[in-house]
Amino acid sequence: MPDDFVTLSWTQHGTLRLIDQTRLPAEEVYVECGTVEAVAHAIRTMQVRGAPAIGVAAAMGLAMGARAFQASAFPVFYAALEAMAAQLTRTRPTAVNLAWAVRRMVGVAQAHRELPTAEIAARLMAEATAMREEDIRTNRAIGAHGQMLVPDPARILTHCNAGGLATAGYGTAIGVIRAAVEAGKRVKVWVDETRPLLQGARLTAWELTRAGIPATLITDNMAGHFMQRGEVDFVVVGADRIARNGDTANKIGTYGVAVLARAHGIPFYVAAPVSTLDLSLNGGSEIPIEERAPEEVTEIGGRRLAPHGMRAANPAFDVTPAGYIDGIITERGIARAPYETSLPRLAGEA
Repeated sequence: MPDDFVTLSWTQHGTLRLIDQTRLPAEEVYVECGTVEAVAHAIRTMQVRGAPAIGVAAAMGLAMGARAFQASAFPVFYAALEAMAAQLTRTRPTAVNLAWAVRRMVGVAQAHRELPTAEIAARLMAEATAMREEDIRTNRAIGAHGQMLVPDPARILTHCNAGGLATAGYGTAIGVIRAAVEAGKRVKVWVDETRPLLQGARLTAWELTRAGIPATLITDNMAGHFMQRGEVDFVVVGADRIARNGDTANKIGTYGVAVLARAHGIPFYVAAPVSTLDLSLNGGSEIPIEERAPEEVTEIGGRRLAPHGMRAANPAFDVTPAGYIDGIITERGIARAPYETSLPRLAGEA
């Protein structure tokens, strides 16, 4: 079941080409980003979104920026690289993959400081390309581990979009679903619409339809109804940052789904690469939560829903406490409580 779209790729000119997710599902439009500023804009405006995808996009943007910067002395080159890295990191504060990818790229430059700066720039282009391919392999490994947890048949509920669009390809939570289908399991998916930006309705539904996986779209406030009726067997979601104790930040509304799943005795799993772990944070209260424009709540497609002058809160993420999570599926295996022990082990922490 290969992807029939490409989330991120290099053009023949060495610029970043990405599918504009703000135009889906009505139009499949690709945009070309030739500068760090253009990549930062694409991330900030959610033309590209999803924790792994924005990490890879930032790495590719930084590589382009390094190649375009003309400097013979490493200190000048490195200072410019750090400035570009900071610009990209500021675009979205919650998803740790973004900062992880940028730090990895800066580390490559530092490790090769004795080389000519043009050669360092070439190493950065190669590293960004490797990160893209690595992400696809990682997602397939997550799917392979996760599908073993999926019953057959299974009615699976997911929230937001953690598919090929949110990654370099294949997906994390949707990767688990895809792998289950590829293993011959009989799967049906409940797709939460995911207000306010409707990533479930616009993106997950688009992906599953193209993949031929049976799916039904529901509004966010219908999840409890279908759980109560015994029509949900399994929940799997993605993640944007996971603290040392297993507390997980994901798209707003995930916490409510987890509470409902626990109340109805339904397994609730998180699927994410090891790069989404932030072991520097002890718990979810330390995860920064991005607050986005109120217009995303008061309007849909430019059409006003609320009275003028009405204030709106718009946190983009919430934190699901580890106690509601049955397991965290990574490319290296499945972590279970106590997460303070299992997550550092998976991350390779001594």
